[in-house]
Order: sequence, then C-alpha cells, then structure tokens
Amino acid sequence: MGKRSTTNLSFVVGIDKPAGMTSHDVVNACRRIYGERRIGHTGTLDPAATGALAICVGPAARLDRFLTGHDKAYAFTIVFGVGTDTDDAEGTIVHEAAVPPDVLDFDHARRYVASLVGAHKQMPPVYSAIKVKGQRSYAAARSGHVIVLAPRDIEIYESRLDKVEVVDGRPVWHVRVRVSAGTYVRSIARDAGHAHGTFAHVGELRRLASGNLNVGACVSLSSLEGDPMGGILDPVKLLGLRFAFAREALEDDVLHGRRIDPAALHLFAYDMAAVRGLATCECTSGVHPADGPLFDGEVVAMVVDNTLKALYEYDEKLGKLKSSCGFAVGVKRGADI
Repeated sequence: MGKRSTTNLSFVVGIDKPAGMTSHDVVNACRRIYGERRIGHTGTLDPAATGALAICVGPAARLDRFLTGHDKAYAFTIVFGVGTDTDDAEGTIVHEAAVPPDVLDFDHARRYVASLVGAHKQMPPVYSAIKVKGQRSYAAARSGHVIVLAPRDIEIYESRLDKVEVVDGRPVWHVRVRVSAGTYVRSIARDAGHAHGTFAHVGELRRLASGNLNVGACVSLSSLEGDPMGGILDPVKLLGLRFAFAREALEDDVLHGRRIDPAALHLFAYDMAAVRGLATCECTSGVHPADGPLFDGEVVAMVVDNTLKALYEYDEKLGKLKSSCGFAVGVKRGADI
C-alpha cells in the first residue's frame, strides 16, 4: 500500500505468528502490508514461539492497554536432561544431567503435570523482559550482569499432559496449560527439571489463546499478504466487556464524549464460553441481554454503526459513565460478529 503513513484503517487482526520472527517483526510486516505506521501488538511472543498474536491497526492501537494482562493458553514441550541459559531451545546449553526413569512413566508425568494447577510463586527466567531499575533483565544477562529477580505470583488454571516420548535420546513431555498473565512457560519447564533432580527446558511453544483471542481465529502473514482485510476480529468480543448499541440521542452523546446516565443504556454481553470455543451448543450467536447494575470502574463498549466508537468507564460517585477512550474513526468489527 505504499509509504507508511496514517490511514483511515482502524481494526484488530489476529495473526498466527510464525517461528523465527519477533512480535515486533510481525508489527513491521503489518506496517508494510497496510501502509500504516500506527500499529502495535498486545502481547510479546518469543521469536521461536508460534501462535495467537493480536495486532491493532490505526486508531485501534489505543486498545492495546485493554487487551493485555489476560490469561493465556499454551501447548509446549518439556525436554529433560538439558538446561539452557534462556530455559528454551534457543539458548546455550549450560547444564546436562541424567534423567530419572520416572520421567518416562506416563502416569507419573500425568500426575505431576496435573499437580501444577493452583497459585504459585514463580521465579521468572533470567532472559525475560522484566525491568529492574529501568533495565531489562535479558539485556543485563546478555552483557554478563545477571539481575536478581523476585518471585512473582502466578496461577495455573488448567494443566494436562498429552504425550511422553523420547526424541534424540531425551525424554520429552507434551503439555497444555491455561495460565494467568505474567506466567512464564519456560519457568514451568525449568522447574519440572529441578523437581525431578535434573534439568529441563522448553522445546517447542505455541500460544493457543490470549485472552479471548483463539489461534483458530488467526491468519498467517502470507494469507494477510494476499487478503489484507482477512482475519479482522470483533474488538467487542476480544475485550469481553458489556456493550451498548448507541443510537439517536445516545449516539450523539458518545460522539461528543458526554457523560452518560446508566439508565439510558440497554446492555448486552457475549457468552465468553462461545467466544472461546468452549460452548456445548452452537444454537445462538452468543450475545445476550446483560442489563444490571454497573460496578465502580466498569468499562462499557459503545457500538455506533457497527463500529466500536468509544469505551466508557462508570464512576459510582458521579453515578455516570465517563468517556475513557474514543475513536474518531470507529474500530471496524470483523466478520465474526
């Protein structure tokens, strides 16, 4: 589309990130495809990882702060007997050790993986993007100055073992997890090694879901090259907020950023089980009325002419909703509505 500038494009697209690219590489590829410089992503994936990555185009880039900090789902492998400096296959081998026989016992491995469900204190990898006194941990590690990181509170909601096999003479577990934001899969693998008196690292890593974005709704970069408007997603679904269709007087208030009386709203919501592909029935669109009291700080999406036009936040003291984020060019809703 020519030289990168600003356009009237405003939407969110789901990319199935390929291995070998950084998340920023994907952003740059999208800037080239759309000719739009205002593009951002909503959650970094390691270069070797693949999977779900939401890309916000144009004014939709202002949604990034609302689309981060959600739970994630991953499929990955744990390779036993070898520890690396990055806790994944991209790193330099720094430890090798024998692996106890029980690691190859499927029932034992299944019980261990299932036991991971719950709240934990997790030590992040040294090679992580965590900042300490303004410096990224991975940058310090690369320069030979390891920063001591503090354990973080994380939670593993689901954890299951799919398969145990031997690859190139090393035991490998195939695992799937759903975890809270801030959880490092590389740390899960590293700690599995330590728990068995050996070392371990992540072999392959694929993000299956990020918040309400499922990898099944994502498209490849090569597909996007051929159909730039393919893969556009409904931002209302991704946000998972209650929403209102703003018409007539309410539309005018939204367009001018005026405060809104909750009594003027008829709220709706998506069934998140349907959005995430977990529903047992496909007999409805997944949208249902969701009128009811607003809670202090609740964010509501305002839809005008089938675009996301603004996000409003409820102020309990005022008894009103205040504009939190508006879009002069509404964020296009995808074909999945």
